[in-house]
Amino acid sequence: MAAWNSKHVRHFVARTLFGYSKNDVSVAMSYGSFSELLDAALLKEIPAPAAPNAWVNTPPAASQVTSNEVGTWYREFNYWWFKLMYKEGLNMQEKMVLFLHNHFANERDKVQYPQNMYAQNALFRKYAFGNFKQLVKEISIDPAMLIYLDGNNSRGSVPNENYARELLELFTMGIGNYSEADVKQAAKVLSGWQVSGLKANFVAGRWYTESSVTVLGKTAKFDINSLVDHIFDQKATAEFLCRKLYKEFVYYKPNEAFVLQMAVVLRANNYEIKPLLKFLFSSEEFFTPAYLGSKIKNPTELMVGACKLFELPTPDYINMYELSKVLQMQLFQPPDVAGWPGQREWISSTTYSYRGGFSDSLITGKRYNGVAVSGKLVPVPYAQTFLNSENAVEFVDDVLALFLQFPVTAKKKAFLLETLLGGTIVKNWSTYTPGANVNLQQFFKAVMRLPEFQLC
Repeated sequence: MAAWNSKHVRHFVARTLFGYSKNDVSVAMSYGSFSELLDAALLKEIPAPAAPNAWVNTPPAASQVTSNEVGTWYREFNYWWFKLMYKEGLNMQEKMVLFLHNHFANERDKVQYPQNMYAQNALFRKYAFGNFKQLVKEISIDPAMLIYLDGNNSRGSVPNENYARELLELFTMGIGNYSEADVKQAAKVLSGWQVSGLKANFVAGRWYTESSVTVLGKTAKFDINSLVDHIFDQKATAEFLCRKLYKEFVYYKPNEAFVLQMAVVLRANNYEIKPLLKFLFSSEEFFTPAYLGSKIKNPTELMVGACKLFELPTPDYINMYELSKVLQMQLFQPPDVAGWPGQREWISSTTYSYRGGFSDSLITGKRYNGVAVSGKLVPVPYAQTFLNSENAVEFVDDVLALFLQFPVTAKKKAFLLETLLGGTIVKNWSTYTPGANVNLQQFFKAVMRLPEFQLC
C-alpha cells in the first residue's frame, strides 16, 4: 500500500473527483488511511439528488422541440450536473456517472428529449457503485438507448443490429471476441421493445419467433436477461471493463497483467463495481510514481476543478456550459457512440488557448466573449488562506503543491516567483501592499496557464 501522505492523497482525490479544494485535501487527510477514506467517503452510498425541475416527468411531445423548450431544459440539465460535480465533496459518485455516460454514450441530438436522458443519467447514478451486469440489462431497455441505437424500431423478423453490435463491441466484450453471426442473432433477442413517452414496453408481437438462436457458441431461447448473463460469462467481458476503468483512473496505456488481476476481482464479486474500485484504489499500481500527473484533464475536470481550487462560492455554470462546447466536451453530446476518446485528443491549438481563457475568466471576471462571469476569485483573501501567504518563496511552493500534480522546473518556478513579486524583492512581498491584488491575479493566471496545470 502506498504511503499515507499529502502527495498521494492529492493524487487520490485528483483522479477520483472533479478536482479538489485545499479544504478537500485537509478533510481527506483527516481520515488517516486510504481504506477509511474509501469506505467513509469516496465509495459511500449517498441519496439520489433532487431532479433539476418538474420537466423530467413531462411526457415528450414534438411541441417541446419546436418551442425550444428542450434546449432550455438541456441547459438546466447541464447546470444541474455541473453543480452536483462542484458540490460532490469527497464522494466519487458523479465521477462514475460521467464514466458510465461516456461508456454508454448517447447523443442528445438523436435522443432529443432531455426527459429520457435524465432517466438514463439517474440509472447511471443508481449503479455508479453497483452491479454492472444488472446495469447492462437495464440499459438495454432504457428509452434513451432504445432511441439512440434504434432498438425502438427493431423487430425480430427484421432486427436492427445497431444496439447488438455496440453491446458486444463497446459496452461489454470488445472487438475480436464475437462474430458477425453473434451480432445478427443477438439483435433478434434484443428486439421487441418500444418507447412510449417516458417508458419502454415489451411488445411480444415484435419479438423473434425462432425456437432458439445461437450466440457466442450457445444455442437457447434467449431473452435479454439470459443473453446478458451469457455475455458476462465470457472471460473477455470482465477484462474489457477493467481495461477501460484502468485507462480512466490509472494510465492511458493499460498494464495488462494488472488488468487481469482486476478482472479476477470483478468476476469474484459477480460484477459489483464497488469491490473492484476499492481493489484498484488500494493497489500499489494506482500510486505508481510514473503515473502521477500523467492524465490530461478532460474539460469538465478542468473547469469544475479550477473553480474548486479557488473555492468560489457561486461558480458560473453558464460559463462552463458555453466553454464545454468550445472545449469539445458538451455533456450529453459525445461525438459518437464510442464516446469521448480523451487524453491527447483533449488538447489542440484551439482548445489549449480556450482552456487558458476559462481559468483566466475566474480571475478577470470576464468570459472569452467579454461577458461578465457571475463569480470570480477575490485574490487577496484567498491568498491569505495559505499558511505562508506572507513569504513569497514558500507561498509559491504551497500554491504549486496544491494546484499541480506534475512538478515544474526551477526555471518555471523562478518565473512564477517573479510574476508574483511584480518587480519588487522577496523581502518586500506582502498581501497587504497596495499592488498585491494585481500581482496575485497575474500569478494565478500564470500558474493555471502552465502545461502542467492540464495534468492530474
